[in-house]
Amino acid sequence: MRARDVAAPAAALLCLAASAPAAVADAGPAAWTAGPAAGRPYVYLEGAAGSVLQDTVSVTNSGARPVTVRISGTGDGAFAFAPAARGITVPARTRADVPFAVTVPADAAPGERTGAVVVGAAGREVRVRVHLRVSGPRLAALTMERVRVDHAGTVHYTLVNRGNTVLAPRLSVRADGVLGTVLDRPARALPLTLRPGERRTLTEPWPDRPALDAVTVRLRVTADGGAGATARADARFASAGALGVLGGALLATAAVAWRASRALRRRRTPAEPPYEEQLLTPSVAGGVR
Repeated sequence: MRARDVAAPAAALLCLAASAPAAVADAGPAAWTAGPAAGRPYVYLEGAAGSVLQDTVSVTNSGARPVTVRISGTGDGAFAFAPAARGITVPARTRADVPFAVTVPADAAPGERTGAVVVGAAGREVRVRVHLRVSGPRLAALTMERVRVDHAGTVHYTLVNRGNTVLAPRLSVRADGVLGTVLDRPARALPLTLRPGERRTLTEPWPDRPALDAVTVRLRVTADGGAGATARADARFASAGALGVLGGALLATAAVAWRASRALRRRRTPAEPPYEEQLLTPSVAGGVR
């Protein structure tokens, strides 16, 4: 309902759908329910900042004796819930319709809000959902902060709803290493929604990360309304097993290179004549006798 005057006395705002005696001699266990008037699934209110919005919650006592309920409200931010009565006694087999008002703060940003009218009695509570929309231009804005990759390969990041609408983000992940792409996850819906101003820190596991590589991880998050953000983080992986294999490969390569170099040196060195040939070779200085 739209904003209207709610200054009428509480007694005038409280109406009983049926009359019944104040007490019933045949007292059985009280059974009561609470919900939005007219059988709606939830209460929906819409108005500008600074307005006062009004609706009604119904409390039904189907038991054989009166029940006294407490009524209060809770919601996002500084939204003030004011029921017409903080507590009422509902006669047996009677429904009571209790008006309540919600005051929207004058500085409230446009967007969606949630809350509830809380009805309690006999050791239990019922929350009647209230969806409130502050009218004005809708702004979808989403940022990604504090992106990092730990030694186990898990990607950590924080999403922040900077707009005034509820967002359902989608995430894609890509990682490129020295030899090419090592991870490519297409966009998928995350199992959460972000209310205006809400901040959530999340993780993205990467169990099959490279054992030995230097990678750049890129994250992209999107949401309806054109909201989106990208971020990146660099990481290096070097497990003990991978380092051992690399060290062994380097040693083997070095040994092969040393042997090849030695063989090449031998081919380049002139061979000396056999010892017998040295003895039979005449001396140039003395001549042959």
